Amino acid sequence: MFKRNKYLVVAFGLLLASPACQGQTSAPAAKAKTSTPAQGATSQGGQYKNPLNVKFGDPYVLYDKASKLYYMYGTGGGAKKGFATYSSPDLVNWKNEGQVFYGNTPGSWDVKNFWAPEVYEVKGKYYMFYSADWRHNPTNELENFRIGVAVSDKPTGPFKNISDKPLFDPGYPIIDANVYFEPNGKMYLYYSRCCYKHPVESEVATWAKKTGLYQEIEESWIYGVELKPDFSGVIGEPVLLLRPPVKMNDAQSEWESRSVTSKEVNRRWTEGSYTFKHGDQYYMMYSANHFGGENYAVGYATAKSPLGPFKKAANNPILEKNTGKGGDVTGTGHNSIAFAPDGKMFCVYHGRTKATGDERVVFIDPMQITKDGKLVVEGPSTTPKPLPLSKK
Repeated sequence: MFKRNKYLVVAFGLLLASPACQGQTSAPAAKAKTSTPAQGATSQGGQYKNPLNVKFGDPYVLYDKASKLYYMYGTGGGAKKGFATYSSPDLVNWKNEGQVFYGNTPGSWDVKNFWAPEVYEVKGKYYMFYSADWRHNPTNELENFRIGVAVSDKPTGPFKNISDKPLFDPGYPIIDANVYFEPNGKMYLYYSRCCYKHPVESEVATWAKKTGLYQEIEESWIYGVELKPDFSGVIGEPVLLLRPPVKMNDAQSEWESRSVTSKEVNRRWTEGSYTFKHGDQYYMMYSANHFGGENYAVGYATAKSPLGPFKKAANNPILEKNTGKGGDVTGTGHNSIAFAPDGKMFCVYHGRTKATGDERVVFIDPMQITKDGKLVVEGPSTTPKPLPLSKK
């Protein structure tokens, strides 16, 4: 803890001297007509190596027990105004199943910027939660994001919106839907309020203004709210669950403020959440820093209830760039979890390497929860590892 706080002080000091002063899983099914294999080999001799042959951001993995296949959805991947999916029997070799959802269609609520799809199987139907710009935009907001829900009989689509409106309107732009299903039947939606027009007072914001770096710091916050059983809306008012630290001596402040201290942008993010339960603890993984920069990283928080209060972990961040340790991976974030049949967990996330440049590619690394409850991700890695579904 001392080292992190000390690093924060050093970073601020350097800038002062500068001139600028659920996990739920479910998933696959029939092959799409446009099904094509991914290019290149990712596994050999019982091992695999990151990155995988899937080029998109915000990867979400769904497992289908019936077909014993995994399906991956994400932002981009060649899908224009919509989403594509990939299928795999082993979490390493992925086949492009083509576009499964088309947005901006006549009568649809969505118009552009289709992001972060997640698909859940519920009673034989597949429901896709995703973010997009709302067509209804009387004040011409630059960021008019909301969350919608589409449904299909198959994980390969086609997915169709269940409504001509977004899931709900909290009065501000929101992205990055994630759903947790309780055994008692209740469902909870987690989402991120966008940074857009959301300046927040904090010691970091005060410091940035005094140094002449930024006049204000905008933030995104993670909220949770109960879902209606038919996914037609929400129950009650959203609850604030996670936000960037207010104090500079907070143990999380250094790593969650890197986009500001490195002069990337005047924003601090808390987004891309993924919630699951282990024992009697709820774990919420989340990403911080600029999704387009090298400092994008993952942390987590725990709670005794699906709506918190959540407490951030002392061992954060658990996934971050490795360039300072001789590696070449940056921009690691917006993860989901793939669960193997034997219970093993794998962190699925996007990142960048020197070879891929600005293009986001998918990584998968083992993760575990230690006896004392700490969540640990064995990544980012680019060296050979045993295949995820290996029995060894």
